[in-house]
Amino acid sequence: MAAFREHKNPILNVEHLTAAYRQGNDSHDAVRDVSLKVYPGETLGLVGESGSGKTTLLLAIMRYLPPAGFLRAGTIELDGQDLCSLSDSEIRQVWGKQIALVPQDPQSSLNPSMRVGDQLTEALDLAQTSAKSRAIELLEAVHIKDPERVADSYPHQISGGMQQRVLIAMALSTDPALLVLDEPTTNLDVTTQAEILELIREQVRARGTTALYVTHNLGVVAKLCDRVAVMYAGELVESADTVRLYRTPLHPYTQGLLDSVPIIGETKSSVRLRAIQGQIPPIDEHPPGCIFAPRCPIAIDICMEQPPLYVVDSGRRTQCHRWETLQTGEVSARQMSPAISQPAQKHVAGAPVITLESLKVHFPLKRSLRETISRSPAEVVKAVDGVSGEVSRGDTLGLVGESGSGKTTLARAVMGLVDTTGGDMTLISAALPSGLPGRDLDTLRSLQMVFQDPDGALNPYLTIGESLRRPFISLLGLSRFQADAEAKKLLSAVHLPENFTRRLPDQLSGGEKQRVAIARAFATNPDLLICDEPVSSLDVSVQASILNLLNQLKVANQSGMIFISHDLAVVGYLADRIAVMYSGKLMEVGDSEDLFEPPYHPYTEALISAIPQMDPEAEQEHIPLGETLQSPSTTPGGCPFHSRCPRFLGNICIQVTPPWKATSTGKRIYCHIPLDELGYSQTRRLDLHHGSQDR
Repeated sequence: MAAFREHKNPILNVEHLTAAYRQGNDSHDAVRDVSLKVYPGETLGLVGESGSGKTTLLLAIMRYLPPAGFLRAGTIELDGQDLCSLSDSEIRQVWGKQIALVPQDPQSSLNPSMRVGDQLTEALDLAQTSAKSRAIELLEAVHIKDPERVADSYPHQISGGMQQRVLIAMALSTDPALLVLDEPTTNLDVTTQAEILELIREQVRARGTTALYVTHNLGVVAKLCDRVAVMYAGELVESADTVRLYRTPLHPYTQGLLDSVPIIGETKSSVRLRAIQGQIPPIDEHPPGCIFAPRCPIAIDICMEQPPLYVVDSGRRTQCHRWETLQTGEVSARQMSPAISQPAQKHVAGAPVITLESLKVHFPLKRSLRETISRSPAEVVKAVDGVSGEVSRGDTLGLVGESGSGKTTLARAVMGLVDTTGGDMTLISAALPSGLPGRDLDTLRSLQMVFQDPDGALNPYLTIGESLRRPFISLLGLSRFQADAEAKKLLSAVHLPENFTRRLPDQLSGGEKQRVAIARAFATNPDLLICDEPVSSLDVSVQASILNLLNQLKVANQSGMIFISHDLAVVGYLADRIAVMYSGKLMEVGDSEDLFEPPYHPYTEALISAIPQMDPEAEQEHIPLGETLQSPSTTPGGCPFHSRCPRFLGNICIQVTPPWKATSTGKRIYCHIPLDELGYSQTRRLDLHHGSQDR
């Protein structure tokens, strides 16, 4: 990456920047003494946990801090221009022209009342005819098919991935000096994420754009970024070329982040994710000396002194007193690894907890006036269309697929939150009624769910103790005194102190709130626990601790679990078996140890190829799927995947329902292609990373 530094001047030059927030009569520094440079044509990744100061640094660089925020010290130069000296009106001229932002949530960033084409050209001040032509050019540049239709559409009429492409086109339309990307793929499917990342990389390289990419996804950083800056509790603790940082991290915090990420092929029977112990200190409670020392596994006496940002060489910095011993391998900065309770062996599940037979959930579409008059049959969305399977006691079934594949609808049907259209459900040995009416207290106790967003799952006006007490009283009939005692036991089980019972949800971090939600779900010792994307919005270290916690509680309670995610690496780590779902149907089912070994369904093959690997030097071939997942109301005959399949055979895929084929290990695949042919071509095509790194 030295080629970037051959340029005389950086595009972005931040020196000794300190940013603070006012709290009443006091103020607290959220970013302290940060210096960084980004050179022409370079992409710098900015990583760290929530609370590390990434967003504050980003807003400070853009001079876009909220009213309570202010710059206490330091300088910010953009292409030689001092941004700190600009007035409010002058900095507004910089936004969108010299600095362009691609935000995390495209839906809230686009004006719902304006057509896409008008929004693209709003800042370009062009005549109407020229503006329309320019909008189509910009949409074509980001590989949007049918750009004329998209330009005339409103944001709600296009998919989330397409909305993100529009924002990228909008950001690049003014040829900015600096492109800032703030978690732009966090809310996207793994396949859509892969397409957006490829688009960003292509556009940045083709235009020679300088980019600052903010994320907690280390796989994305490995794929996209030339250099990485690691932040912790408001301080820049390490910066280096991406390859060198991933190969030999010289700060214990960086090592902890890398160790927290599950790798394709790793399972809980062979490894335990090394979550970073403890949590980031509050903004007003910084420890003396090294900010990371309370969580550091190699802290010694010298760490009670504030470390400088040591210069390792011309392209590398680290804020660790012990970096030289880390570089030579004399000490290891890895966190303590949780013990593996049993040796690796083939998983053997108990008796079935939930059994599904040809389950269907169809939603009728609203009919037009003409269809009503003509009495045409109503179209239906086949969200779940004939799914069969079971989850056994002590067994975790991972359910994966793109958004719209039917995963959450299937979970909601089991929970009784939506009515089924057909098929049967059996809980333990009794029929499970469709919907909540008809389900008794025993059934409600047996089924519990953990949702993606703990903020929405916890009542903001109830203390944690009150939230945990309710299931004991309403479902188990305990007294308030007994419920309070059990609530404290639950907090201990999820490794939270008893005094949390007096706190409100907004006094907890995201990871702490999710632990509370998990504790509440286990209050009734459920026979089946359904987890719907419970870690997708969490930092990698918090994610690691939650995954280990879920497995620990599941084993202790011998519950069955359905774990829903679009992240195959996470599912592969936690699940005993995995089911791949597409357009309301299952495409593949197998043990987690077998799913990542060819042969696999072409849809699974595409999902695996889309996962960003944790190796910046790895060659990775993404298999594009073309158009996004079609509506289940228009699911074609034959194989539902045939319109997007990269291994499409022809009419047989269109007209004939595929058979289920089983491998020698018991993995089942819903496909016309012979398994030996699939396995041979997939082994040659994909060079997968099987988790060979030493944990």
